[in-house]
Amino acid sequence: MKPVLNVQGLRIGFYLDDELAVAVDGISFFVNRAETVCIVGESGCGKTVTSLSIMRLIPPNGRIISGRIIFQDIDILNLSETQMQEIRGKEISMIFQEPLTSLNPVFTIGDQIAEVIHTHEDLPTEEVEKRCVGLLRLVGMPFPEKRLHDYPHQLSGGQRQRVMIAIALACNPKLVIADEPTTALDVTVQAQILGLFKELQRRYHISLLYITHDLSVVAHIADRVYVMYAGNIVEEGNVYQIFYEPRHPYTKGLLDSLPRRGKREKRLKSIPGMVPDLANRPSGCPFHPRCQLAQKICRETAPEIKDYGDGHRVRCHIME
Repeated sequence: MKPVLNVQGLRIGFYLDDELAVAVDGISFFVNRAETVCIVGESGCGKTVTSLSIMRLIPPNGRIISGRIIFQDIDILNLSETQMQEIRGKEISMIFQEPLTSLNPVFTIGDQIAEVIHTHEDLPTEEVEKRCVGLLRLVGMPFPEKRLHDYPHQLSGGQRQRVMIAIALACNPKLVIADEPTTALDVTVQAQILGLFKELQRRYHISLLYITHDLSVVAHIADRVYVMYAGNIVEEGNVYQIFYEPRHPYTKGLLDSLPRRGKREKRLKSIPGMVPDLANRPSGCPFHPRCQLAQKICRETAPEIKDYGDGHRVRCHIME
């Protein structure tokens, strides 16, 4: 079975003071049909940049240096902007982190859902309105006929995120990219949105690429996980492997920082230091300045990724 999305050797850089700083350093990953894949890591690891590159929406000072992004046998990096517009929103859609800044405040919810449909399909106005109501009902919006005429500021945070999901599903995409879509929501609403994702995927066999820093979300929805640090994928595997058989010190550090049910601690554990600056990347393994197990080889040589079987792969000298 061919993956819906297959990213190969992707390198992305940003121009900072006329120098190209690498933000994503040759990563490879894939997403199968009807599968949920999570990319997890701290802020600044390159997760969002990766997702934006798939949509061909990286900022003007960014550049895709090399690599391939294969979507259904098509390398989207070779497409013209006109060709990409036919795919963006129809075949691949994206749900952004903060819906209030993603939705247009001067247009109604119905207008914004309808715009996506009109862009990609030639349907009469009445048919489009029926589909908009159906989409709002699908994502659990109360009184969808009424909400169709509301503006974004009239909705709660959870309702706005449901609208964003409805927009993403408007043209029955093959792949949905969700970039931290529940970060700004309270725990109860977050659980409702995650449950909605799982139900929609079960019903429509959508492939979902979920970007997050929250491992509790990963445990709830993921089939497979890629752990990302400083533009590199440092560990990949299924949910069981990542949570119960972690091998990379960074993955272990992320897991150790989670609060434990029934275990009282004075202070939560944390990983010392910060994600390195793009313009000042450390030599060797990018994690070695924060790693308590780092040795001389870690400081001098970047590790290759090694396969431990059953899809569990780790980029670390110490694990070898």
